[in-house]
Amino acid sequence: MIYSISGLLRQVAPTYCVVEACGVGYQCSASTHTLSSLPGRGQEVTLLTHLWVKEDGMELFGFSTEQERRCFRMLIGVSGVGPRVALAILSDSAPDRLMLSIAAGDAKALTRAQGVGAKLAQRIILELRDKVSDEDISMPFSDEIGTISTVAETIHNTAKSEAISALVALGYGQTDAAAVIAPMEDSLAVDELIRRALKSFTRGK
Repeated sequence: MIYSISGLLRQVAPTYCVVEACGVGYQCSASTHTLSSLPGRGQEVTLLTHLWVKEDGMELFGFSTEQERRCFRMLIGVSGVGPRVALAILSDSAPDRLMLSIAAGDAKALTRAQGVGAKLAQRIILELRDKVSDEDISMPFSDEIGTISTVAETIHNTAKSEAISALVALGYGQTDAAAVIAPMEDSLAVDELIRRALKSFTRGK
């Protein structure tokens, strides 16, 4: 297993980059988030990697953070999700946002990625929702929404679940609605939850 690669950045393309190490150029497929974080050509770069072995060869995938690589490995563990689809998902959603969408059960958010239909999005949520933990999101993001478990538990709170559904009907994304509603007190009524959420959305504009 190749854990990481360090060398000179020789090329950046829409879906991959080339890193030269010890005189050999390694093509690393990567998400748009990783590609946009790279330094200029000719500069030193280090990427965490995942080696995908298939019948007709091997492919190396590069990641700027351990968090993104961990998300990638979680995704390819889902039936029907190959490395290309996993990269498409990570290109559409940063790791924090992706984990939050999964915890919130927001299948619609996942279907924005190329190659992800409604059924596959539901399968991803079904297989990963119980595997997502607070370790999968960064600390600053966690400070904003509380914990991943708090977001996931909103489906078991009738008032919060109804408030989220109402916000979605008003045009807000399920992921955003769940993130705002989750930290609120469990004792609040539906209308109060909605009122506070709308106030929060207004402040955020």
